[in-house]
Amino acid sequence: MARRFLPAAVALAAAAVVMNPTNAQASPPGAKDVTAVLFEWNFASVARECTNTLGPAGYGYVQVSPPAEHIQGPQWWTSYQPVSYKIAGRLGDRTAFRNMVNTCHAAGVKVVADTVVNHMSAGGGTGTGGSSYTKYDYPGLYSSYDFDDCTSRISNYQDRWNVQHCELVGLADLDTGEDYVRRTIAGYMNDLLSLGVDGFRIDAAKHMDAADLANIKSRLSNPSVYWKQEVIYGSGEAVQPTEYTSNGDVQEFRYAYDLKRVFNNENLAYLKNYGEGWGYMNSGVSGVFVDNHDTERNGSTLSYKDNANYTLANVFMLAWPYGAPDINSGYEFSDPDAGPPGGGQVNACWQDGWKCQHNWPEIKSMVGFRNATRRQAVTNWWDNGGDAIAFGRGSKGFVAINHESGSLTRTYQTSLPAGSYCNVQNNTTVTVSSSGQFTATLGANTALALQAGRPTC
Repeated sequence: MARRFLPAAVALAAAAVVMNPTNAQASPPGAKDVTAVLFEWNFASVARECTNTLGPAGYGYVQVSPPAEHIQGPQWWTSYQPVSYKIAGRLGDRTAFRNMVNTCHAAGVKVVADTVVNHMSAGGGTGTGGSSYTKYDYPGLYSSYDFDDCTSRISNYQDRWNVQHCELVGLADLDTGEDYVRRTIAGYMNDLLSLGVDGFRIDAAKHMDAADLANIKSRLSNPSVYWKQEVIYGSGEAVQPTEYTSNGDVQEFRYAYDLKRVFNNENLAYLKNYGEGWGYMNSGVSGVFVDNHDTERNGSTLSYKDNANYTLANVFMLAWPYGAPDINSGYEFSDPDAGPPGGGQVNACWQDGWKCQHNWPEIKSMVGFRNATRRQAVTNWWDNGGDAIAFGRGSKGFVAINHESGSLTRTYQTSLPAGSYCNVQNNTTVTVSSSGQFTATLGANTALALQAGRPTC
């Protein structure tokens, strides 16, 4: 899991996603590996966005927030305290969920469900679907026998048992070593598969033994389903992301942390070997992002509040061939606990506080670029030793980013065939000569992206 914000405290949790390249599907299958994470969008709004934006833009996946019934309350984190496995949360019922999956599939977009199976709630009451519960009793689902013996909060990340058996920010911790619990969790996930779900993000994976998750996955109707685990890297901690590589993809949190530092305080020239060269997990097992719903709130990464730094970091991520990218798309907030505007109903992008980062022109245009340059190596790297960089993706694309404080004019060497190309960043036309060169001026904090197959805008 990640950080969970409870009424009395803002708390953080660690989790991650890992994958074994030999026996697990690393990057999302198929030619389109970019996921739009529509955080706290209701299912009807997700369905419409699949048709209107995600499919046409070339997004391969949409990730939806947890669909299970959860505790009541306006805060976003209520979605991460399930009280039953019925699809009866604030974002829509079973019918709305099924319709969303079918609509997204019709638009060519696969669906990943954020899945909370490490824990249940932190208290008692009546859930969003009418289920009564107490912290350790969920009638018809779990009783006190199904939770771990440790009922105190996790206090020591250097102690594996403490991390995986005690309670993440006071949430009732399921005993995932127990056969009944494993069977019940698999039943929930199989139900989602029956509705057409194509993959799962496993929240708080760090707080469950990797073998427990492997057992649960083995019980699925499709054991090879795309599987993205949240396991936050912590230096010197007892539980590390690489332990989970036999199960599925790993979210590489260091990628996002370091992008913030580079774009805010260092030189983009340092990005020349970004990825494995920085000690990260293998590209084929890594899920990457500029920010997610937790990190944009706790300040550990860039966020929409960072303006051009944030936009350019997303452009770089989509242009650079490392990992499978998530584009976080949420809403404005000043209170980090604040739930979604309108209960998750998105009437239109850039209204009512919805940021729609997945639909920002500079970001959306790079999804098609990424699809077009798939499997192409980095070529023709150039940097000025500071905050201006450029690189090609074989004969399929070329990107330049000017993060300097002033404009930059220069001639770039590419591996592109001669001809006219659309700069998808601003819809202008660039001409590449027979020697693979072109000259362009980039304003401060802007980018350029040329894509084979796009001769005109």
